[in-house]
Amino acid sequence: MYHLLHANHMPSLFSKETNRRSFIRNGVLTTAMIGLAPVQSQEGDDSFHLALLSDTHIPADKSNEYRGFRPWENLNRIMPDVIAAKPQAALINGDAARLTGEVEDYRELKQLLNPLATECPIFIGMGNHDHRENFHKVMQPGKDNTAEIENKHVVVIEHPAVRIVQLDSLLYVDKVAGLLGKAQRTWLKTFLNQVDDRPVVFFVHHTLGDKDGDLLDADRMFQILKPHTKVKAIFYGHSHVYEYGFREGKHLINLPAVGYNFNDAQPIGWINARFKDNGVDLTLNAAGGNMSDHGKTTSLRWS
Repeated sequence: MYHLLHANHMPSLFSKETNRRSFIRNGVLTTAMIGLAPVQSQEGDDSFHLALLSDTHIPADKSNEYRGFRPWENLNRIMPDVIAAKPQAALINGDAARLTGEVEDYRELKQLLNPLATECPIFIGMGNHDHRENFHKVMQPGKDNTAEIENKHVVVIEHPAVRIVQLDSLLYVDKVAGLLGKAQRTWLKTFLNQVDDRPVVFFVHHTLGDKDGDLLDADRMFQILKPHTKVKAIFYGHSHVYEYGFREGKHLINLPAVGYNFNDAQPIGWINARFKDNGVDLTLNAAGGNMSDHGKTTSLRWS
């Protein structure tokens, strides 16, 4: 079920081969190998620095817009800022493509991400506007850091300070609701029972309520997570809302969208995150919409 990262394999879903050694040297090893001793962080810094993006909604048509926002232009505009932040890795938490996850959408996304991919690995999760087959066809992700779950794309990222798991909640393309499913939940139970007590943080695209458009098995997911005190936080997207919450002893972080917001009260942008063994610092980088909290840092501490 688990794969060790070998020297001839890329450590991410989408990265340039030239960056592989730098990624390992900087203290991150992407693998789902349970019990693997973590590699060391950069000298003098034990944090894991991530750029967090969600709901990029990249279309094949660069001029495509919604509510006056052009998702292609938004991602193109923030790329220099993300690169300048020098993250050790970047993560897109679903809805990478505009509506139906066409091959042309992912080609445009890959082109936009190429400058960042030369600097750090990029991990892309599945949302309801993504299409697994088209995603795999264009991005050609490796399997060394993915769990073997049929028809699901689950990624595990290991770091000395934190273990990050990117779940797959895609149920139907271009329909609102999401689902982990029995196979993924079974894997999750086994995984949490086997890994050590290092802090675990989950990323999943769908919102965690009980509406028809939320993660339909969210309650069953929380039943699995609740007994494990090492599970510290769950990041999600889908709603294009930036907010924080708490449930069953776990921090909840709703990431802002990059592509567009659904109302003027919300920002569009990305989060500059620094994970430590005792918590995470999250800084909003707003690029449009409500800019009032641009540059504000929210610090969460693990209990």
